[in-house]
Amino acid sequence: MNWRRTKAVALKEIRHIYRDPLSLAMALAIPVIMLLLFGYALTLDVDRIPTLVYDTDNSPASREVVELFRASRYFEVLGRPRSYAEIEDQINRSQCLLGVVIPSDFSTDLDAGDKGQVQLLLDGSDSNTASIALGYADALLQLHSLTLQTRWFNRQGGQEFKAPIDARMRVWYNSELKSKNYIVPGLIGVILMIIAALLTSLTIAREWEMGTMEQLLSTPLRPAELVLGKMAAFFVIGFIDTVVAVAVGVFIFGVPLRGSALLLIATVTVFLFGVLCWGILISAATRSQLKAYQLGMLTSFLPAFLLSGFVYDIENMPAIIRLITHIVPARYLVTLLKGIFLKGIGLEILFTEFVLLVAYAAVIFLIATRILGRKVA
Repeated sequence: MNWRRTKAVALKEIRHIYRDPLSLAMALAIPVIMLLLFGYALTLDVDRIPTLVYDTDNSPASREVVELFRASRYFEVLGRPRSYAEIEDQINRSQCLLGVVIPSDFSTDLDAGDKGQVQLLLDGSDSNTASIALGYADALLQLHSLTLQTRWFNRQGGQEFKAPIDARMRVWYNSELKSKNYIVPGLIGVILMIIAALLTSLTIAREWEMGTMEQLLSTPLRPAELVLGKMAAFFVIGFIDTVVAVAVGVFIFGVPLRGSALLLIATVTVFLFGVLCWGILISAATRSQLKAYQLGMLTSFLPAFLLSGFVYDIENMPAIIRLITHIVPARYLVTLLKGIFLKGIGLEILFTEFVLLVAYAAVIFLIATRILGRKVA
């Protein structure tokens, strides 16, 4: 390994980047733009659910149920329809997600000591949102049911009614249950995976297409020196992207950074090294900028977005898919970032993920140099 030759290749790449300011600006701006777009647009929070309440009883008891939905921040009562047809029409137009129907005998049943029934009509075309909305509505009605039971028991002249279980809830690490705190750290990992792979996926292929690779072959440059030299300039860009993305996450989205900044730097350094080597590997294997770009996007964006645990829970995936996720480096980075950002934990818990990330970087570097060595030969 000759560091002088490696430095020469790195300086050559820096000059290429310096002479193409538009590409440099895009490489620095795209991560921020993606983070802002995804951070604001991609949310798992479900609130202000468009709701219609069809009250056919119109009694004090039924109006109290209506006010429960009006007062809740999870529901936005849009109106009071006069028939089922109006609810169906609004659901078909995607202007209403939930219809609440209170039957005409609601208060009569309550006065008789029976259960008052409330019908919930949901638009199930978005099954995830519908399930969450159903859970909110059911919890709201169950709490009101307990309140009614307490009133009825107290009116009988007995002792004060006490619920058999008093649940005291405490949420750790994300006490406000904001989805941005969960999404943004994983989103940083996904963006770094995409940008880093695309930055270097065109480098070797460009040399072949421009005819300058033959000049490099005539030098005593070794494959490892070529890989490290090509990667060095893009590593600086990737690290700047990381710093900017973390700053946006912390200061704009308000995501807490509870863990060690040094561990965060070490994690990102190892990940960037491995992913940049992956881009060079693709570039060396394809020799075509178009093919390298397409393969780089295919092997970075889709696995990072779908198989990293960024949004979709890996434990709920089929067994064969869970097995495939073990070769996706973004999976380990997302786990590390969420642990560092939200939980403030260190290598005593995240050691396995960190070691696997180091192993990935080392293996990809060796494969890239081996493939490049065969191409040189």
